[in-house]
Order: sequence, then C-alpha cells, then structure tokens
Amino acid sequence: MENELELKWDRLRRAMVAEGVDGCLVTTNRNLYWLTGRVVNGYFYLPAEGAPRLFLKRPAETGIASTAIRKPEQLPEAFAQAGLPLPRRLMLEDGTLPYNEYVRLQRSFAASETVGGSQLLRRLRMIKTPWEIEQMRLSARRQAEVYRMIPSCYRPGMTDLELQIEIERLMRLHGSCGVFHADGINMEIFMGSLLAGANAEEPSPFDFALGGAGQDACLPLGANGTRLEEGMAVMVDMAGNYTAYQSDMTRVFAVGQLPGEALRAHAVSCDVTARMERTARPGVSCAQLYRDALDRAAEAGLAANFMGTRLQAKFVGHGIGLDVNELPVLTPRSQDVLQPGMTFAFEPKFVIPGVGAVGIENTYLVTDEGVEKLTLLEEAIVPLT
Repeated sequence: MENELELKWDRLRRAMVAEGVDGCLVTTNRNLYWLTGRVVNGYFYLPAEGAPRLFLKRPAETGIASTAIRKPEQLPEAFAQAGLPLPRRLMLEDGTLPYNEYVRLQRSFAASETVGGSQLLRRLRMIKTPWEIEQMRLSARRQAEVYRMIPSCYRPGMTDLELQIEIERLMRLHGSCGVFHADGINMEIFMGSLLAGANAEEPSPFDFALGGAGQDACLPLGANGTRLEEGMAVMVDMAGNYTAYQSDMTRVFAVGQLPGEALRAHAVSCDVTARMERTARPGVSCAQLYRDALDRAAEAGLAANFMGTRLQAKFVGHGIGLDVNELPVLTPRSQDVLQPGMTFAFEPKFVIPGVGAVGIENTYLVTDEGVEKLTLLEEAIVPLT
C-alpha cells in the first residue's frame, strides 16, 4: 500500500505543478481513501513538494504523519506547528464539499488563493493503478459467484423485494461491503437494483440506466413489491462492492417463458456488447461507442425500447471504481477517448412493456490492445422456474 500511495501522490503532484497549485487538501471519503488507503475524520494535505500530512479530528493509524485538530479554522496554526508553509494556491474539492464547508476552508486559508480540484481528482482516479485493477478483479469474481446462486434464492409466489432481500443476504455472506457508492447530489441507492415486469418502465429521478418505483416515495428506485409471475423478466443489477473498488454487472432471469420480443431484444444487447468488445481500444471515442449502440438498436427496430421507454437514459456506459459512476461516461456528447487503465461498465438495455427489462452489463478494463472483460459469467437469460 505504501508504494500504491506514493504512485498516486506522484500523479497528483505532477498535475498540481501543471496547474500552478502549491498544495491539495481533501476531506471527502472517496478521495481520502484514494490518497491514504482508508477513511478518516479530518483532512489530508499533499504539497506540490514535500511530505504529505493528515490533520485529524479523530485519531487513526495510517502510517502518515498527522496532527490533531478540532475544526478547520485551526489548520493554518497546525501547518505552522508541522513546519508546513501555507500554500499560495490551494486546491480544494469544489464539486463534492458542501458549500458551508468549502467557505470555511476558504476563510481558514484567507492568505491563500483557493481553486477547485474535484474535476482534476476525478480524472486522475479515472486511470486505475495495477493494485486498483486487482481489487476490481476480486470484486468481479465474488459478484459472479453470488449471481450464479441467484436461482437458488427463488421461490414461487415471491415478490421482487423478497427475492432482492435473499440476494442481498448472499452478497453480505460473500463479503459485500453493503454500501453502493455513487458520486453526485441525490444519487442514493442501497445495494443495487432489481426490476421485474412493468416496474422496469417506471422512471426514476436518479440518473441511473433504468428506474423502478421503489418501496416508497423517499427512495423512488428499484423493486416495488411486484409479485413475480409467469412471463416476467427479472433484471438483477446488484452491487459488486466486495472491495472498496466496485464492479458492475447485470444479468436477466425469467419466470417461466419470456415472449419472443424480449428474447430478441436480449440477443441484440449481447450483439451490441460483442461489437463494442471488438472495436473498443485506446483512442476510440466514448461518444462513438454510444452512437454504435444506438444505431444497432435502431437497426433492430428497438430504438423506442433502448435504455428505457417512458424515460430513456442518454448513456450506454460509465466509468467505475470507488464510485459506481465515475469518468468516462459513454454519452453522445462525451469528449473522452478510451485510455489504458480506464475501467468502465457497458450496459445496453431494453425495456419491453408488460414483460420487464432485458440486456446485459459488464465491467471492462481498457488495455493497450483493446478491452478485457472483468465480469465473467454466462450472459444468456437464466430461468428461475
């Protein structure tokens, strides 16, 4: 882990020098974990030159030099005690900190110019280190192990919620952390999404691929108590959160026999995915991957079902790592191109009214030659009965 952190610090330092920044201060959980290897209550400071330091509100053993503080207003004094010069230009997490916290830090470092660093940190986290990739491989393997056992969770007469609860139990028994991290305001989710039947058509205010009404208006997403009946598709998109680094995978299960239109749409999803696997490589545009998927859906006469019906998501994939929705995003307006070390989920999905959602999702690593699939599991629709 020491070598891992040094690698990340070096990447951040080089980025800060390029931006003319003297130091970076982070305090949000995912960035703290990325830069220290654990979540702490306090602040991590990395100067463009010199050793990093933690300023902790609660004690923690990290192997990084630390100073105890109670509030951000004490930071300048704590810097002086630690022999750290105050930065002329200080980078803060402008896109993730609450406004009040950001203003408190600005006032605490009144002698410094503060600049936003959230987007820079997102872009650095977009390229994974070898250690991060191995963590994602581990999550993907455990996620596949649990998905293989899903048919054993099913009992006739169940609701979607009852089936999801049984899957969640398996997840926890196999090491799931239990929290599905998503970046962004109001991006709330528990341990993933299970959609059955007509509930797959329900739009959600959350910016995920598909919606679902959920159990209550306070969390309008996912399973809603639908009774699982003959001819229903059950889409399982549960978290691969078996390490801090997540994998993302969707598979479809069937209660009885699905109609031909659903089977055909699922086959198109598999075909779209296979085409992406053949064409994706460093330098390929994320926008082009989206357009290719949409074109194939239109060729199949399924454009109206692609990524929803009543509300259609305007992306077909997304970066993944510490958050389930990292950069890059595979949208028609994306300016990103694939780079080695990126990890992303690709999810061409279709909603068939009255039946449910079909299609697959897998997590990929961008290599020097193309892409490597990390979520290795049979992709055909699996019968529950």
